[in-house]
Amino acid sequence: MFKAYQQSVKVLLANPVRTVLTTMGIVIGIATVIMVLSAGAGFRSLVDNEIQSMGNNTLFIKTRVPPTTKSRANQLVPGIAVGITTFKQRDLDDIKKLNNVVDDYGMVTGMAVANYRNNSKNIVYFGASSEMFLIDKHELKEGRFYNQAEDTGADQVVILGSTLAKDLFGQDDPLGKLMRLGNLNFQVIGVYKPQGGAGPQSADSMLYMPINTAQKKMLGIDYMSVGVVELNDINLGDATAEQIKMELRRNHDITNPDKDDFIVMTQTQVMDIYNTIFGGITALLISIAAISLVVGGVGIMNIMYVMVTERTAEIGLKKAIGAKNSDILSEFLVESILVTVLGGILGILLGAILAWLVSIIAVANNLTWVFTVPLYAIAIGVGVSAVIGISFGVLPARSAAKLDPIEALRYE
Repeated sequence: MFKAYQQSVKVLLANPVRTVLTTMGIVIGIATVIMVLSAGAGFRSLVDNEIQSMGNNTLFIKTRVPPTTKSRANQLVPGIAVGITTFKQRDLDDIKKLNNVVDDYGMVTGMAVANYRNNSKNIVYFGASSEMFLIDKHELKEGRFYNQAEDTGADQVVILGSTLAKDLFGQDDPLGKLMRLGNLNFQVIGVYKPQGGAGPQSADSMLYMPINTAQKKMLGIDYMSVGVVELNDINLGDATAEQIKMELRRNHDITNPDKDDFIVMTQTQVMDIYNTIFGGITALLISIAAISLVVGGVGIMNIMYVMVTERTAEIGLKKAIGAKNSDILSEFLVESILVTVLGGILGILLGAILAWLVSIIAVANNLTWVFTVPLYAIAIGVGVSAVIGISFGVLPARSAAKLDPIEALRYE
C-alpha cells in the first residue's frame, strides 16, 4: 500500500494543473459545507445573545388567531387577517399575582416615519411598559429610561436604538432634542448601546416609547400583542406557563384550549423554534453543497478514466512483470482518495476563511457573532471527501485492474 501511495503522489505531482482542476469541485463543495456550519454556529450565538438579553428567566406571551376563528374569517373575507384585541393590561396585572412571577410587561408595535430636520426614515417602533427596564438586560449609552409616571401619562418621550440615533441625528447629540414621529413630536431621553443587528428590523434601528403613548396617541388601541414575564424560578417555568394559560382563559372566557387566542412560550421553546427553522435552512444549504460534491466526484471519476486510458501501456507492462490486479486497483484507488482528501483539506481551509470573513462583516455591523469552525464540520469535510474518493474511484480503478496485459501493451 505504501508503494501505491508513493506512485500515486508521483503521478499527481507530475500533472499539477490536472490535479488542481480535479479537486476544484470537492474544494467548493466542502468549503460551502464548512462555511454553512460555521455560520450556523455564529448565528446561534447571535440568537442566544438576543434571548439572553431578555433575561435568563423569562417566558413570552404572544397573541394568535385561533384556528377556528381564522377559518371563519378566511371564509368571510379572504386574505383579511383577524386581529386579537383581548390581551390587555388586566391580564398582566393578574399574571403578576402568581407565586412564581416577579414582574411582567406588555408591548405593542407599529411603523411610522421618523424625522429630524432633513433626515427621515421608515422605522419600527415599540411601545412598552416601564417595567421592561427592570427585566430587559440592554443598557443605555446615554440618557435615561422613561418612568411609570411618564408611561401612565402617555408622555411623548422616546429611547432610540444606536443605529437609528446615528441615522437621524448624525454627529448631533440627540438627548433632549425633539424629533417627529408620524404627526407627533417626541423628546429623545435616551439612546441604547449597540445591541447587535443589521437592517431595518434590528433592535439598533428601532425606537421605544411608553406603551400608553403608543396605544392612545399612535395606534388608537387598548390591547397588547406581546407580553414578557419574569420568573423567580426558571425550573418552574412549565408549571407557571400552565398557570398563565389558565389565567388568560379565565379572563378571555375560553373553555376550549383549542380556541386559545394566545401562545405562552418558555425560553426553551423559543430556542427550539429557532433551532428548527435554522436546522431546515442549514439542511437546504448543505443539500445544495452536496450537488457540488457529487459533480466534483463525477469529475474525479472522469479524470481517473482518462488517466487509465493514458497509462494503459504502463499498466500492461506492470502486469507483465508480475503486478497483481489488487496492486493496480490499489494504485488508482489511492490516487482518487488522495485527490479528494487534498480537496477536502483545501475546502476546509477555504470554508474557514470564508466563515471568518462572514464573522468580520457581522461584527462590523454590530452583530454579536462568534467565529468558530465546529469539530463536527471538519469531520464531515474529511469524511465526505474520503467517501467520495472511494466511491467515485472504484470504477476507474477496477477498469484499470481488469485490463489484459497483452492488449494493454499493444495500446499506443
